Amino acid sequence: MTANDLSQFEKEEYCYLTTRGRVTGKPHEIEIWFVVHENALYLMSGGMDRSDWVKNLLKEPKVTLRVAGQTFPAVASLLDDKLIEQEVRMKMAIKYNELEERGLSKWARTALVVGFKPSEFWNLPSQK
Repeated sequence: MTANDLSQFEKEEYCYLTTRGRVTGKPHEIEIWFVVHENALYLMSGGMDRSDWVKNLLKEPKVTLRVAGQTFPAVASLLDDKLIEQEVRMKMAIKYNELEERGLSKWARTALVVGFKPSEFWNLPSQK
C-alpha cells in the first residue's frame, strides 16, 4: 500500500482505525468517518483529545487502517496546517452531510482533525 493508492477509497463510507491501548497495549479498533486528501487519510474527533482513540495515538502514533477490506500501517499526527484543515473540514462536511444553512455544522467546525500517512517502514502483528 502506498500513498498514491488512497484515492481508490474516497467513496468508501467508513474506515477502521486500530490503535494500541495506552494502558493495556492491546489493539483497539473503531469504525469512523474519513476523507482522503492529498495522499493522506483524515479523521475527525468530536471528543477532541478526550476521545480514547486520540489518547491512544498520542501515546503511540503507529496505527493500522482498514478500508474496503485492505489493511495497511500508518502514522498519525495532529493537523497543524490551517489551510489543509479547512479543506478537510469542508470535504468531511460535504461527504457526510454536515452542512447547515450558515455553513459547516458545529461538529465539522470544531472537531479535532487527525491525519494519517501510510507507512511501509514498520510492522504490526496481523489484526482482524
